[in-house]
Amino acid sequence: MLDFSKNYFELFGLPVGYVLDTQQLAERYRELQRVVHPDRYASASEQERRLSMQGSILINEAYESLKNPIRRAHYMLILHGIDMDARQEATRDTAFLMEQLELREQLEETRNSPDPYQAISNLMDGISKRINTLVGQMAVQFEAATPDELEEAREILRKMQFLQKLRFDAESLETELDEAL
Repeated sequence: MLDFSKNYFELFGLPVGYVLDTQQLAERYRELQRVVHPDRYASASEQERRLSMQGSILINEAYESLKNPIRRAHYMLILHGIDMDARQEATRDTAFLMEQLELREQLEETRNSPDPYQAISNLMDGISKRINTLVGQMAVQFEAATPDELEEAREILRKMQFLQKLRFDAESLETELDEAL
């Protein structure tokens, strides 16, 4: 069975690091799920079934956290002793905040655009590019993981979360437009 005391990277047999091989992560996920899948323990004792279920839940949570760059950054900050409340923390970068206000206005203007779907698509492409840039910056911060670099990683994570929320709102608007048809 699984060692529940391992961190997510150890659980998957991966080195602790922001940059990881997602294909290797997916392969290891499938291997671990085969080992602990509750169906394999259908005729086992109650305790073994419970451990199997807990193991499956842990593997799913670990996989979702490691495959998502934003969740992975948050988890790595926790491993470094930095726990942040995503709902309570905001970036201190005023230029970034101004850019976010402009992007929010742009999102609102897509409703009245001649082709709102194209406008939303363009906005989401821009958001994805910004997130990818921040992912690259995040990888650098975790290389040496000094206190200053970890604080910068925390700031980058705040920005990534802003952009993720904006992307979610753009997707919601797209769904709203679909439902209005």
